[in-house]
Parts: sequence; C-alpha cells; structure tokens
Amino acid sequence: MAVLSNPELLQKYLSLNQGNKVQVEYVWIDANNGLRSKTRTIDFVPKCASELPEWNFDGSSTGQAEGHDSDVLIQPVSLFADPFRGGNNKLVLCETFNNDGTPHATNYRHSCKKIMDLHADAKPWFGIEQEYMLFDPETNKPYGWPKHGFPEPQGKYYCAVGAGKIFGRDIVEAHYRACLYAGVNISGVNAEVAPGQFEYQVGPCEGIDMGDHLWIARYILERVSEDFGIVVSIHPKPIKGDWNGAGCHTNFSTEEMRQKGGLLAIERAIKKLSLRHSEHIAVYGEDNDQRLTGRHETGRIDQFSYGVANRGASIRIPRHVGIEGKGYFEDRRPASNIDPYRVTEVIVQTTFLPEDYKQ
Repeated sequence: MAVLSNPELLQKYLSLNQGNKVQVEYVWIDANNGLRSKTRTIDFVPKCASELPEWNFDGSSTGQAEGHDSDVLIQPVSLFADPFRGGNNKLVLCETFNNDGTPHATNYRHSCKKIMDLHADAKPWFGIEQEYMLFDPETNKPYGWPKHGFPEPQGKYYCAVGAGKIFGRDIVEAHYRACLYAGVNISGVNAEVAPGQFEYQVGPCEGIDMGDHLWIARYILERVSEDFGIVVSIHPKPIKGDWNGAGCHTNFSTEEMRQKGGLLAIERAIKKLSLRHSEHIAVYGEDNDQRLTGRHETGRIDQFSYGVANRGASIRIPRHVGIEGKGYFEDRRPASNIDPYRVTEVIVQTTFLPEDYKQ
C-alpha cells in the first residue's frame, strides 16, 4: 500500500512559529535529468537568488561525481515562494559547478544563459506544454486504469469532465495552485488524450526564465504527487500500443515575429530549423523515437515537416498566426522528458544563424 503523507498531523508542526529563521529549499538537476533538493536555514528573507550563499552536495550519490572527490557546488540562480512551507520560506533553483568553478557537465543552464543574453535584444519568448502521466505505484499502471485489462480506447478523455473519464484532478488542481503561489508563470492545464494523462503550460517566459520556471513546475508536481502517493512519469511513451505519447511542445517567437509581417520571420526560422533537424532531435529527449512515429499527432523522427494547424507536422503554425501574419510557431518534436535549457538554447541558436546558412 502506498504510504501517504498526513497533512493534518504535519500542519500541527508547520503552524509553529519559526522565529526570524527562513527555510530555503535548494533545488538542482541531477545526472539523470531528475530533481534533487535539500534545505538550509538562513536568518533573513531573501529578495533574490544572488543573496543566498553557495552550497554543495554529495555528487557521488546523484551520479555527478566520484566518491574520492564528491563535492559538487550549487549556486542559487532563481528564487520562488515555497508553497509547501508557506510564510517567508523559499524554493531556489541552482546551477551545479565543479570545485574549480567551471560548470558541471550536467549544467545546461550555464551555456543556455549565454545564448539568451547574446540575443536578449530580440526578446525571445517561449511557452512550453508539459505532458505527463500519473501512475499508481500499487498496480504500476496509469492512475485510474483497471487492475486487469485496459480502459476504453482514446477519444473521451481529452479535456473531459466526469467520473470514469478523469483520474487525478485533485493532483492537477493542487499543482496548479501551488505553482501560482510559488510565482511560476503557469498559464493553464488540461486533461490529455490518454486516461491519467495531463498537461500544464508554462509561459510566456523570456529567455532563461523558460527553463527556470519549467524546472520548478516539475519540482512542485513531484512534491504534490508525493503527498498523494502517486508517481509522475514524463517518459515520451509511458504506455506502449495505441496510446498517445507525451511531449513538451515548445512555442517560440521573437519580437520581430510578433509584429506586423512577422510571418516572414517565422518562415525564415522554420527554413533554418529544417536544415538542422538532426541536431535538434539529438537534444529533444531520450526515447523520443518511441513517440515520433508519424502517428498519434506526431511527425516522423526522421523527417522534417511543417504546416498551418497541422498537429502531425514537426512545426505547426497556428491557424490564427497564418491569418494575422504574425505571432509564433510551435515545435512539436520535443519529448516530455527534455531539458528545457537544451531545447530553448538550440532553437535560439538556429533561429539566429546567418541567412545564407547551409548545412
């Protein structure tokens, strides 16, 4: 049986006065694209991440160092309110560094920020649609699925309402409100095509903020699901067979694309994307070949395509963008388990290649 938290008992302790002390949860990304965290007590209320001290952790226990030289440094970079402890307590996302001050090999934020800073004048905006599936640890099946056999085929679950169609709405609502409290720029949620599958959207975020906000939204979802005793999967194909996979559709625009006549800039960017399809696929998530099959609203992993309102293409130009002649495009190739820093970095790199770029 799953071990659930006891919120009533916990509240007895969380309601105790903590004096002038503040608890800060340091969050970082491990070697397996997962999240880790630990808590530090400080004696002031931080207003920004740069006010917080550098810390370290045992990298030999996270796949990020050898036991004989195990310290990995963590540098706070992005501050959020803590929805679990409340009050003045904080969550802080951190970058990882080696002892000589160089970025750790698993620190993709460092190079991403350099690219974002280089092209900051273009005001690159992102919006990422994070799909995920909830699993019951007792059955090892998606939450709400029958213990034996399968539920009815896809069709009635997407954006559905009602018992027998939605499983886990309490987790979705708890996550949504916790993100709003934390200051995450979460813009919406919906039930997805497969039962037990959901999506939340983060953005629009400019530059490096996209990766920061998505990672903290993931952290909050893991913590919320922990309270409910449910497991979160962001595998691109959580259930084999005739079931939709899970993606991280990435919407992108520059200031030029958002202005009158911006469709031309969108089309120029898409042409450059077509020339670097393999470079993008390389950082668009592990096991993405199981998802990008040309079925279940995806394009094929070995082919590049684009179209207006086409959810079976690599790149979709929304219909209203085609009509208005400005806006953004949606890259539908990224898998649900992407590192958003790697994806946003390569999209900006490709977009700002010279006009005469040839592969």
